[in-house]
Amino acid sequence: MERLKGKRVALVGLSKEGQDALKFFLSLGNTVLCADRREKDAFFSEYPQLKNEPVTWSFGPAYLSDLGNADIIVRTSGMALSTPELQEAKKSGKELTSSTKLFFEFSKAPIIGVTGTKGKGTTSTLLYEILKKAGKTVYLGGNIGIPLLSTVSSITPDHWVVLELSSFQLEDLTMSPHIAIVLTITQDHLANYDPLATNFHTSREAYVEAKKQIVCHQGISDIAILHADDPTSLFFAHETPAKKYFYGKKPNADAIIEGSEVMLNAGKRKEKIVSLSELQLLGAHNLENVGAAVLGAYVVGVPMDIIKNVVRTFQGLPHRLEKVGEKHGVTFINDSFSTTPETTIAAIHAFNKPIICILGGSEKGSDFTAMGTVIAKSPVKKAIVVGQMTNRIIKALESAGFEGDTVTGLTSMHDMVKEAVGNAKAGDVVLLSPACASFDLFKNYKERGNQFTYEVSLL
Repeated sequence: MERLKGKRVALVGLSKEGQDALKFFLSLGNTVLCADRREKDAFFSEYPQLKNEPVTWSFGPAYLSDLGNADIIVRTSGMALSTPELQEAKKSGKELTSSTKLFFEFSKAPIIGVTGTKGKGTTSTLLYEILKKAGKTVYLGGNIGIPLLSTVSSITPDHWVVLELSSFQLEDLTMSPHIAIVLTITQDHLANYDPLATNFHTSREAYVEAKKQIVCHQGISDIAILHADDPTSLFFAHETPAKKYFYGKKPNADAIIEGSEVMLNAGKRKEKIVSLSELQLLGAHNLENVGAAVLGAYVVGVPMDIIKNVVRTFQGLPHRLEKVGEKHGVTFINDSFSTTPETTIAAIHAFNKPIICILGGSEKGSDFTAMGTVIAKSPVKKAIVVGQMTNRIIKALESAGFEGDTVTGLTSMHDMVKEAVGNAKAGDVVLLSPACASFDLFKNYKERGNQFTYEVSLL
């Protein structure tokens, strides 16, 4: 960290990650400029504790106007690398970096990085819990947990770090994790859907290129854990010299998904880890997440009895197929984290009961065709479709021949839940699995899910 001392630093974006970077640089004694696109009063209303920090502030439409005075610019992952002011600063010789890049540079502990379109949070957290149960000192960060840059100096070589890594955190990395775990990669972030962020990928190819950074800087002593059934994950196998382990349905995989069971096939003999009925997690798609986490724990050297115990008792994360209530025989599931059609498809496949599904939200560049087909053939009996994507989702349902009821035009979670329970019967599932971002009607997916849970609690 010696190279950073005495440098003038500009932090672009002061949400949780940026505030952690501020703490890091102030501890080093750097002169810091904090730049945030929000207006000053609105920002300090949300973060009053930052008012008296010994830094220079830049707010509002011209918040990037003073970057020329900095030696190092640390961008939040929500800001596009292509932003003209950032590119201009880079061309003039400024160092353009991120909290994730800096953490990779200065962490003395081995890093386990997890990426994929969906499942990153579940897989990362499950692996973290396994390592913790095994007595390891382990940190969980990246796109989940807490920002870790400010604590990097206290992380030692005998510790472990598990990072959930989004495409935006990966896209400009020049280092890869010691252990890279790659889940299914479809497509995401192909539209600018967050009002407080500017970052999105111009194509699926750009999205995949960003994801690829998790393996392409590895060496022969590193490890890549890849999805044997996913073409993009298999493509990554050719982009890394690391030792490779595979999970999936292929019979020669190191963690095999056989029917409803996960089997470890990497040791001396094939060994059952868990069956779907033994999991606390809902949905067969979680067998893939379990397989990936099990291999991660296996290559670290965690004993099998610990792996099995944690896998079978792991409760999952909020807003991911989370059961939030049962009223009069009707089960209520909060899957607000589902912001793509693929995750909603997985959610629908998790149930063989009649489903009333709440769908819709804001743009993410998704194609709803396959989701429409699945819903038309599924037990979904009613689709409540809301938000900016209403017309596109309705079109996908109609094109697929969906014969259930559709309801549109609702704008509050109270009305959505009221509509859902209106003709729900004992044995039905009310499923909030929007397949879209939340920013048209809600602050974020957490607010959307919390409002759903609250409305259910009032029933």
